[in-house]
This record gives sequence, C-alpha cells and structure tokens, in this order.
Amino acid sequence: MAKKKSSKSKAKELDRLDHIAAAADIYGKRSFDNYAQIRSVAETIRDELCVWLSPKEQCVFLVPAEGPFGAQNYRSAAYDVSGQGYLPLKPISFGLAVRISHDKDFMRLKVTCRKEGDAMFVSVEGGRDVRVPLPATQDGLMPLFEGIYSHIIDFFTHSVEEYDHGDYGTSEIGFDIQRVAE
Repeated sequence: MAKKKSSKSKAKELDRLDHIAAAADIYGKRSFDNYAQIRSVAETIRDELCVWLSPKEQCVFLVPAEGPFGAQNYRSAAYDVSGQGYLPLKPISFGLAVRISHDKDFMRLKVTCRKEGDAMFVSVEGGRDVRVPLPATQDGLMPLFEGIYSHIIDFFTHSVEEYDHGDYGTSEIGFDIQRVAE
C-alpha cells in the first residue's frame, strides 16, 4: 500500500516546483530579450545593408538560414528558433538573401548573432565575429557591411581564379545561389 505524503513533504515539493518555475520564468524573459534584440539587429542589417548596396531597389531579405527561400522577408520564420515551443537562450541564426545580379539572382548567407553585454557579435558563414554596438546603427554596422561585401566579391573572384587556372574541381560546399521569383 502506498504511503500518503504528509502535507509537509507536499509543501517542500511545491517549494521546489516554485523554484523551478521562477528559474524558468527568468530564463524565458532573457531568451525573449535575446530573440528581440537579435531580431532588431537583423532587421537593421537588412534595411541598412540594402541602402548601402543600392538605394534604388530592394536587394536584401531576411530568409531561413537553410532550405528553400524566395525574395521576401520571412518575419519570424527567418530565424532558426522559429517554431520551437520554448524559446531557447542561445545564439540565433538567420539567412540574408543578397541580390547579386539584375536578373533576380540571390546569394544566401547564414548569419549568427550572439549578445554580450552592450554589443552584438555577428558572424557571417562561420567567419570571424564582428562586434556591433547596441543599438545597431548604420555607422556601427559598417565593418559588417564591408565584410559581407568582401565575402561575396571574394567568393566570385576566387572561383573565377580557380577556374582560370584549372583548379576549380574541389569538394568544397559553395554558397546557396538561387534565381527566385519576386
């Protein structure tokens, strides 16, 4: 026969549950703050990078970091934490679709952000971190924009050089380049 728990042991269990719930609540608030700040930086990157590249037309979109994408902003679905039940407290990745031609060709770059203190550290395609002061401004983002620009130009020039010198048959995984309908 199972023993009945005393009211004192039930109170201890509730106290422990209250501690867990309080810790989870603090975690939840921090994870939402992390997501909100990263999303704000991502949207600023999208808007300001597009103006920096070409003020004439929409040329940068927030897209999922993996899988199919179109030339549109995916809102919350652009972030790798989208659809998860409990928002994790971790660095967050998203895709930047950057227009690379006048024929609707886009190159997707995977971007990962992590917040540390009063700055966001942004990494493109697993490259070096670029420190962006918060709140993000076009001036604070300039080193990142120059890095993205160089990253894209280097991909094309390096690939052409390898082809021209007969050394382009590697097993390296390239960028995700797609022609998409707008």
